[in-house]
Amino acid sequence: MGKMTVYHGSYTTIKHPKIIKRKNTKDFGTGFYCTVIREQAERWARRYNTPIVNIYTVRMNTNLNILEFKQMTEEWLDFIINCRHGVHHNYDIVIGAMANDQIYNYIADYIDGIITRDQFWSLAKFKYPTHQINFCTTAALNCLEFLSSEEV
Repeated sequence: MGKMTVYHGSYTTIKHPKIIKRKNTKDFGTGFYCTVIREQAERWARRYNTPIVNIYTVRMNTNLNILEFKQMTEEWLDFIINCRHGVHHNYDIVIGAMANDQIYNYIADYIDGIITRDQFWSLAKFKYPTHQINFCTTAALNCLEFLSSEEV
């Protein structure tokens, strides 16, 4: 992974990203979430009254512990379930598809025993591609260089 551009949807300009620990759990755990899909960052930003897309350049540090899910797999599903249950991992960066609200409802149904894994995979087809990169550590955040922000 070389240099790439990533986007973060927010309500404000974020020149110096931070990892803010909250009680809610996300797909890949605590961290600063970005995407390579600008339209997706715009959707994230439009949840706010003043939607802002922050744009960064990423220069990946090869010394970082990076986990990348190239496809939605059993391992991807298990990783998200663990992270959503607050299980900590030791990766600096995690990359992969996003379990949006509808997909997470299917995950919850699977966890609760309402549907089987096979039924989950039948339901879990995205209507549009999703992508997320979670910068989980300070060392990972150091790979980000702020370029600009734009109201959308």
